[in-house]
Amino acid sequence: MAAVSRAAKAFTPTQGQYLAFIHLYTRLHRRPPAETDMQEYFRVSPPSVHQMVLTLERAGFIRRQPRVARSIEMLVDPKSLPELL
Repeated sequence: MAAVSRAAKAFTPTQGQYLAFIHLYTRLHRRPPAETDMQEYFRVSPPSVHQMVLTLERAGFIRRQPRVARSIEMLVDPKSLPELL
């Protein structure tokens, strides 16, 4: 896991749920989730998931590699994440 950044910056409850999902999915499957995995879990449209991923990346909560599938890297301390609902 990368060095923790944005520790002081708070995330919204929805962002927290996405971050918690990414963290738990990565621990369980030993690879980050695809956007379709998040779409199925949260029961939202593909554009909604993509917008959330972009928002999390812009806020500095995650990092991705361009044109690489399943490249989400958490930049948030897992201890600060909410319980996944």
